Amino acid sequence: MFLIASFASLGSLFFSEIMEFVPCSMCWYQRIFMYPLVFIFLISLLYPDDKLFKYSFILVFIGLLFSIYHNLLMWKIIPESVVPCKQGVPCSTEYIQFLGFINIPFLSLVSYLSILILLIIGQKKLNNKGK
Repeated sequence: MFLIASFASLGSLFFSEIMEFVPCSMCWYQRIFMYPLVFIFLISLLYPDDKLFKYSFILVFIGLLFSIYHNLLMWKIIPESVVPCKQGVPCSTEYIQFLGFINIPFLSLVSYLSILILLIIGQKKLNNKGK
């Protein structure tokens, strides 16, 4: 989870600072919930804690909701008129596209889903261990 959150955070910084892609509002919201996860998972690696799920789940869940919403917009399921990106770069801006479907919001979705799945697996193992 630490590696996924780190790569996602460094990737977002690479796209904005090196490639000079201006992030839209939805991208900023997703970053807000991803960046703290790097530190939470790093601390958990250094000082293991049974409450990792409790600390990180809400950040992952809210970030995932923003990511799903952003991807629904990109897939044109949600009309652009209901998107909060009123200033700056439109949320439908597609800076990169690999294989016809992999773009920056999709990378965010995969990152959040992967972290959520790993969190759930870890919590189940912890619960089974306690029995």
